[in-house]
Amino acid sequence: MHTERRLREDLVRFGRLCYERNLLVAMDGNLSAVLPDGNILCTRAGCHKGFLTEEDLVVIDRKGRKIRGAGSPTSEMAMHLACYEERPDVRAVVHTHPPIAIALTIAGISMAQCVLPEVVLTLGTVPTVEYATTGTAALADGIRPYVRHHDAILMDRHGAVCLGKDLLTAFCNLETVEHTALITKTARDLGNVRALPPEEAEKLRRLGLNRYGGPPTAVAQAAQPGADLPPPCLSCSGCSNPRPEGVAPPRDLRLARVSAAPTRASTLEDAVVTEVMRALRPT
Repeated sequence: MHTERRLREDLVRFGRLCYERNLLVAMDGNLSAVLPDGNILCTRAGCHKGFLTEEDLVVIDRKGRKIRGAGSPTSEMAMHLACYEERPDVRAVVHTHPPIAIALTIAGISMAQCVLPEVVLTLGTVPTVEYATTGTAALADGIRPYVRHHDAILMDRHGAVCLGKDLLTAFCNLETVEHTALITKTARDLGNVRALPPEEAEKLRRLGLNRYGGPPTAVAQAAQPGADLPPPCLSCSGCSNPRPEGVAPPRDLRLARVSAAPTRASTLEDAVVTEVMRALRPT
């Protein structure tokens, strides 16, 4: 378990990294970590993460009440506390606004599809939570059912929440989300996104849960058929946004299939290539 001195240094380091990696801008985002005494060390409201210093850190209790530090805790503190309440195994939370991942939520494109082996191994699927106003109890309550089962989630139009046993793990999960979003967008721009075969996705996820761990509820399903993957991943029925039991589908978030049908332009290009190849074929 890291000392408070080490956690302060890490929060400053990872806050700056989030800015340098274009995962947030201006006063966006917030980070927190659990101190050895059980209290929470977090970024204060209204501080620029690219220029973060230890003076920008505040200590609060599990009710969100400030214990020490200058300024007020981040306005998103309820979201961080919800993560810690739902996941006693979590020791750090990083919330940022990764641009490509957010753009996918605005476009109605879900990232909850098994495409990249490394992502299935470490994160399984990345669900999108229905939109709620930033900094509200509704937002904090909305993510609760998801953080119980996932180490990385997206919030519609808002950003990513990534959890970890420490700040490095939470940051790595965040990097993975935005990297996956970039690959997904690039593949769509090139024409199509091909999901992993269901049996391979299941094998990878079980291997990842046994090797790397994950949310306790997910690890408990490692030996079950399909592990913790949602039914669409196992039936290859198209991309959907997995929702915990009892959570209703979003009202206005359009979750488009990632595997799109060929456009008219791509069909025309295929026809041209076919004709050229026919002309070049020996008679």
